[in-house]
Amino acid sequence: MRSCTSFSCLGVNPNWEDYPAEARARICAADRVYYPTSLYETALLSLGKSVFPHSYYGFVGNKIQQSNLFQLLNVSHPKTRIYSGKNRRARVLEDFSMPFVAKTPVGSSRGRGVFLMEDESALDAYLLVHPVAYIQEYLPIDRDLRIVLIAGRVVHAYWRLRHSEDFRNNVSQGATISFHDIPEEALQFAEDVARRCRFDDVGLDVCHARGRYWVIEANMAYGLEGFRQAGLNLQQILARLDEDGFL
Repeated sequence: MRSCTSFSCLGVNPNWEDYPAEARARICAADRVYYPTSLYETALLSLGKSVFPHSYYGFVGNKIQQSNLFQLLNVSHPKTRIYSGKNRRARVLEDFSMPFVAKTPVGSSRGRGVFLMEDESALDAYLLVHPVAYIQEYLPIDRDLRIVLIAGRVVHAYWRLRHSEDFRNNVSQGATISFHDIPEEALQFAEDVARRCRFDDVGLDVCHARGRYWVIEANMAYGLEGFRQAGLNLQQILARLDEDGFL
């Protein structure tokens, strides 16, 4: 936000009293605070202030919370179930046919913590180190779309084409980026998802399978390689959105 002339960036201090008195007064007087971090978001909301981005810190890296939100809103999202406690293995195999996907539910990113379950031994290994299991149906795709939206507007979109030896479409796992033939319907779908979920700053992973679009997950801390390859500067994009009155 430092590239936006209408904003004053005070940074984040771990202790409220670390801010100078003048800075504390400005924060308390502000109607809206941008990117307050998880450290101050809850307190600011309790004071009745508006924060930007909305629906952000509580969903960062938390696939369980994201799936809960998608299901509550009836958003097109692969069948996903959470398992804890006794008899998890039997319950998983009762609900899902192999292959299916198992993920580390909290704290994983860049394609790490995503596993394809093709036999029961793989499931046993996963359950051994995941007391809470996040299980998702497998969609037979060889690509997906990363669609980045800020303030409800698509600012970038690109295909992620998976490496032939990996079922994941993450760029950090060897997938390649393509900017060709981005479907308008996919962008409209992403805009609808962001609006319904009230995601102000998000990179949605969207795919097309079985005749419709699906949102696989939401990324608040999304990578910038797609921006770099397209010659786009995120700071300039934020500045333009600010100048146009969208922030």
